[in-house]
Amino acid sequence: MEQPGTTPPLTGAVRELATQVVSTLTSGGHSPVSAYPPVTTGDDELGLAAVRVLGADVLLPAVLHRTLPAPADLAVCEKAVLAYPPGPDASPTSLWSHRAMVRTLAALGAPAAGATLAGPEPDAAWLEDLPWQALTHQLALLAALAVPPTGTTSGDAAAPGALAPSAVADVAQRRTVDIARGFVRAVRRRGWLQAAAAGRWLAHLDGVPRTLGLDAGLEFVGLMGGDDPRVALHLHAARPVRAGAPAGPR
Repeated sequence: MEQPGTTPPLTGAVRELATQVVSTLTSGGHSPVSAYPPVTTGDDELGLAAVRVLGADVLLPAVLHRTLPAPADLAVCEKAVLAYPPGPDASPTSLWSHRAMVRTLAALGAPAAGATLAGPEPDAAWLEDLPWQALTHQLALLAALAVPPTGTTSGDAAAPGALAPSAVADVAQRRTVDIARGFVRAVRRRGWLQAAAAGRWLAHLDGVPRTLGLDAGLEFVGLMGGDDPRVALHLHAARPVRAGAPAGPR
C-alpha cells in the first residue's frame, strides 16, 4: 500500500480526476442540459496537466449519456488543449490523444476546438505491423478513442456497439484477435489498467472470440483492479456497450 507522499503529484492529480469522472458516470441524470457537477476544479498548472493526461475521457459522461457537459468542464478541457499542444517531436500516441480530445470538444460545442481540428488525421499506419503485445499497449494508451460516435442529444442514440470513426479504430477492428490476446496477457500479468483499456476496445469490436469470455473477464478485472479509478473508468465505458451487444462474436 502506498504511504503518504509516495505518489508523484501529477499521478495523484490524474487519479483524483479519474475518480471524479467515475463518480459523475455513476451519478445518473439524463437532462439535455448537464445534470452533472463539474469534474474539474481550478485553473492551476497541475490541474490542467491532469486534464491533459486523462484527455477526452474527462468528457466521457457527456459522450456516454449524450448530454451537454458542464460549461466549466468544457472550458477547462479547452484550456488544457491549448496549454499543452503536441510538440514538433511528439509521438504518434500523443498526436492521437490530442486529436481525440479536440474532436470531442468540437463535437460538444467548444468554440475554439473546431479550428484546431482542421487538417488531416495523424497517421495510424504505424500500428498495422506492431506485434500484438505492443499493439495492445499502444491502444491502451489511446482507449479514449474507444467511444460511441459523439452526440449531444439523448434522442440521437448510436447503434449498440458503434465506434467513433478514426484510423486507429479501423486498425483495431482489423486486429481484434490480437487485442484479445493482449487482453488475456494483461490479465495473466495482473496489468489491470491495460486489461481494462483493451477490454474497452474489445467491447466495440466485431469478431471477438467467443472463447475469450469478455464479459466475465471484464468483471474479473473490475474485481481485482477496480480500486484504481482509471480501471473503473475504462470498465464504465465498456459495460454499457457490452450490455447492448448480442451474445457471441458480433
